[in-house]
Amino acid sequence: MKRWSLASRIVSGTLVIVLGALVLLSILVAAFTRYEVTERLDNSLQEVAERLEFVISELDRSGPGSATPGGQIAQLPGVNRRTLAYQIATMDGRLEVRSQNAPETLFVPHLATGFYNIPLFRVYVVPSASGRHYILVGEPTFHRNEAVRRAILISVLPMVLFFPAIWVLVRWRVRHAMRPLTSLQYEIRSRGGSNLAPVPPLDLPEELVSIHSAVNLLLERLKMALSTERAFAANAAHELRNPVGGLLAQVQVLRKLLMGSDYEERIATIMQQARRIGRMMEKLLQLSRATSGIALAGRMFDLVPVIRFLAEELEREKDQSIEFSGSSHLMIRGDMDATGILFRNLLENAVLHGSSAQAVSVIITQDHKVLICNDCEPLAPDVLQNMEKPFVRGKTDAEGSGLGMAIARQISQQLHADMTVSSPIPGTARGVLVTVRLQISEIEECV
Repeated sequence: MKRWSLASRIVSGTLVIVLGALVLLSILVAAFTRYEVTERLDNSLQEVAERLEFVISELDRSGPGSATPGGQIAQLPGVNRRTLAYQIATMDGRLEVRSQNAPETLFVPHLATGFYNIPLFRVYVVPSASGRHYILVGEPTFHRNEAVRRAILISVLPMVLFFPAIWVLVRWRVRHAMRPLTSLQYEIRSRGGSNLAPVPPLDLPEELVSIHSAVNLLLERLKMALSTERAFAANAAHELRNPVGGLLAQVQVLRKLLMGSDYEERIATIMQQARRIGRMMEKLLQLSRATSGIALAGRMFDLVPVIRFLAEELEREKDQSIEFSGSSHLMIRGDMDATGILFRNLLENAVLHGSSAQAVSVIITQDHKVLICNDCEPLAPDVLQNMEKPFVRGKTDAEGSGLGMAIARQISQQLHADMTVSSPIPGTARGVLVTVRLQISEIEECV
């Protein structure tokens, strides 16, 4: 399922609404501006027509015969493409006077009061006060359109230019408002099996206070449940440890007494099962210690002698060779006992599930990695995915409780170490490689 961000949704939703409102406002402002500019320019045409009445008065004193064919041309200074043009015509449509930028024919063939749009001009036609002439005033269409465009641009452009600023401000405000949620998210994410402390009081909005309370209640219940589970596992393992040890001792005595009899095989089976129960109790105690967070604090110590001691112990117990290579010193910070449990389980898994014909290899690199590899058939992907879960074992006849990798994972997380398991070993077709990479910030290497 695709994940989504609440902050992104709020920002995008707010910006869509703001942008839509700005677009609608821009359209309305543009329409209103166009209407107002057109009205003002039309009023200008009417004012020019009124001021041309003095020309009509001169024409009336001169008489109708003074007009030349095509109309007299009034030469005006400073005339250009944007200057208003005018024509004065008789009632029967004969052109008498025109400006030098007006056409030689009438703007409109049929003279009637009103505004007209022709290809090059916006024309206003009105009869003179004397009723003997028509006044035609034309404004160049391109000039009118240019004025309308400029007015719309001046009105709309600030809104367009302000949109990036609005986007930045909205994004900043939403992210600022989401900071309490981010703080709560960080606090919840930092909680785990080794840290179930309540989330401290935060400056949360009213909508998140109930979530904060619910999370703390859940953490309290989880802490109680995990404490009960750990206490049960530890107490059960501890209480069974002594009886199992006593049972194993009695069975060993019984085996010596009945050696060579028909019951020897059954006694050997009882001893094997008693040892298995003892190993299970030991693993449960280790798991209880690992989940209690014993590796979260500690002092600096050299890891290499610890691993070598564990390897020598396993070589004696399992009669399996373990080879070392790489750096001879590696200083880490943590609990030595917990770290010993971590690498004891990893080495024990490598010895138990590896081929006895080939030694287990332990490599300590200069970049603060510990590599443990053994020879065996490659593991299936589903086995690799689930092998770190408690009581999950692969398809093997080797002894084991299914807790070793779960314990190792718990302690590696407390040491802030990255533990990865790969099979087959890169570059080969067999084996299992476990890589434990210790955090550089927590390490000082001895020179």
